Amino acid sequence: MVRPVTLRVMPDIASDARVGVAGPLGWVGMGEIEVPVTLLADEGRPSTVPARVSAFVNLARPDKRGIHMSRLYLAVDRAFAAEPLTPRSLRQLLREFLESHAELSDRALLKVRLDHMVRRPALASANRGWKSYPVEITGLLERGQFCAELATEIAYSSTCPCSAALARQLIQERFQRDFARDRALDYDAVLAWLGTEEGICATPHSQRSVAEVRARIVPSFTDFPILDLIDRVEHALKTPVQAAVKREDEQAFARLNGENLMFCEDAARRMQAALDGDERIADFWIRATHYESLHPHNAVAVAVKGVSGGYAADGGSHEPIARHR
Repeated sequence: MVRPVTLRVMPDIASDARVGVAGPLGWVGMGEIEVPVTLLADEGRPSTVPARVSAFVNLARPDKRGIHMSRLYLAVDRAFAAEPLTPRSLRQLLREFLESHAELSDRALLKVRLDHMVRRPALASANRGWKSYPVEITGLLERGQFCAELATEIAYSSTCPCSAALARQLIQERFQRDFARDRALDYDAVLAWLGTEEGICATPHSQRSVAEVRARIVPSFTDFPILDLIDRVEHALKTPVQAAVKREDEQAFARLNGENLMFCEDAARRMQAALDGDERIADFWIRATHYESLHPHNAVAVAVKGVSGGYAADGGSHEPIARHR
């Protein structure tokens, strides 16, 4: 006797089960998906790096238990394997999220976090070294409107102008004490004095500082200008931290700090001026944080482009990209 074949149907709890407490949800999805991502980051050359991706859609139907998370994962896997991440491909991926959840969702969000490695020359010596910049790329598609954001952090050194002025005053006072007004100055003695700790008796305080930059990219551009954004900010600040450092490089860095004394307000304004005319950037939010060596607290300044309905210039944080349309 041949037994009839019974097809095994697996339960779909998310679709079949009744909702215990009904209600729409703002975002549902997957965080920290591990996937390689290819970018056209440096002069259009493709570069594949490990990344962590968060993929979300909203759950607009209050009567539905959940979304189809596997559809988001598979869409991410296919998209990043097929082509580099660009504003165009990011928009297409978000459209696929919504098409696969047409009965459930009307907005989609994707975040890509990675480290961008750059080979940098030393300031004075013939050496080179690697620097790593954390990068986050975010895309939002809502009611047919697409928004792409590029964010990064850049470490630099800041020397306090007030501290520098106070140090110079102390050096002047020490000079007055060590060299009498009514005696002729001995050039060699003064030159030697300038090279001693007793002569240069005070130095201004400097500290490692961080520039946080978030830029809304005009969707029509073909790639994410990661390296160019970093270079613009570092060029504006003048004192980015260094990788390969010999004595001549450290001396060059000391000179750059002396020539670029800045409060956090100065740093924020420098970056603001550097990004304001970039036609690829529709809006930006900048925060300069100086991790004070004098105080146990930080000095912070925030600047924005000033676009109507754009980023808010709050000091502590920024609103998520969903508010910047």
